[in-house]
Amino acid sequence: MSAAKTLTVTLSDAEIRRHAAGEVFQLRDTRHRELRFRFSTVDRSRGAWHVVVRGRWGKAGDYPGINTKTMLATLPAILARRAADAEAKSTTTSWSTVGDVLAWYRDRMSRDRGLSAKRKASAKSALDRHLVPRLGNLLLAETNKQAIDQRLMWPLQERYALSFVRSVYGVLSVAFRQALRLDMLPANPMASLKFTDFVRTRIRPRPARLRGDDVPGLLVVVAERFEVEPAGCMLALMMLCHGSRLGETRLARWRNVNLEAGRWFIPASDTKTKAEHTLPLTTQACALLRRYQRLQAAQGYTGPLLFPGSHGAPLSPSKANTLFTDLAKGEWSSHDLRKVARTAWTDLGVDYMVGELLLNHAMKDLDATYIHTTAEGLKRQALEAWHQHLDGQGFAAIHSETLPGHKTEPATSAATNGAGCSISQHPSQGRMFNQESKPGDGHE
Repeated sequence: MSAAKTLTVTLSDAEIRRHAAGEVFQLRDTRHRELRFRFSTVDRSRGAWHVVVRGRWGKAGDYPGINTKTMLATLPAILARRAADAEAKSTTTSWSTVGDVLAWYRDRMSRDRGLSAKRKASAKSALDRHLVPRLGNLLLAETNKQAIDQRLMWPLQERYALSFVRSVYGVLSVAFRQALRLDMLPANPMASLKFTDFVRTRIRPRPARLRGDDVPGLLVVVAERFEVEPAGCMLALMMLCHGSRLGETRLARWRNVNLEAGRWFIPASDTKTKAEHTLPLTTQACALLRRYQRLQAAQGYTGPLLFPGSHGAPLSPSKANTLFTDLAKGEWSSHDLRKVARTAWTDLGVDYMVGELLLNHAMKDLDATYIHTTAEGLKRQALEAWHQHLDGQGFAAIHSETLPGHKTEPATSAATNGAGCSISQHPSQGRMFNQESKPGDGHE
């Protein structure tokens, strides 16, 4: 770089504006030889601050977001940090409080297309109702374990469930980590902190409010109400039969339900794990879906959605919860259906890994060969065993094709070869069941 393109001046905002009209590339401060200002090659009204210590450059921030007054005020701290650790960041910021960080994160998070609407709403609630009111005016320089504990963690744990407190803490932690990752902060005051620093009590899962013994009574209610309230009953049955999440189920589309092949495909965009998911459809499930499809047509709906909401959109989360509240009378939630299915699978001897695959849980270090060569068949065997078990508790009366007014369809060839919507006569064969399962113990 030629000397003509580098000037040594007494840096100020006015000096920067004065040279923005020329061709100078870099300004160097007369008082602090470590400080550099470089004009943007795209827009000379903008630029970047750099701090050079022992020949090592470090970007401190962007102008005009960081003006000269702020840069000079924070320079001594940057130099001290760099003197102690040559690898330390030179980043400075115009933010002075935790509220500044949270406001930035709230805006960024709201425009993140990678986050679901539910995730955004949850984070926004944590920010607006808890984090900003309690920590908004806390100075970044005074943000430490004691301040977070006194202002946020201890008051929250007195009023709310620990699982909720942990979720609020998680939003705060992510905001600081993201700001540091993007060089918006020189350091993360929460870098060394963990949730267990504040709360030592182990968070236990909420007990299920719906147990296996309650399923027969639930199926009786569903059978009585299916013709009158098909959407709510079908939503509950799909979750009970497959252990699917509420979001995955209410967004289901008919084009992803293949009654001939016996498969329900759930796109990655509809899953919590953002991984596509395929669930086998048993003979019972196919019969149930056909009955439901006829009911939709009889009511005048022939659209693409299993659970249509308003204005052509899928059923909304709030409307879905309303349907469950009406069906459960407030005694259980939609997630309890998923829990009762998972518990029943274990009782039936379904292998733990197969159960996790059916639930579409995120899994680490899973044997890919095992998944691709055997998992789909084992998932089908597991659901066939589960639906046979449900038949004995009243499910058969709901999906049966021999109900009055329902046409009986002949069995297809799939019913004899284990494909499509067939049901295995011997679901206990293969690796699906635990080795502890024995003939005569109720697992067949």
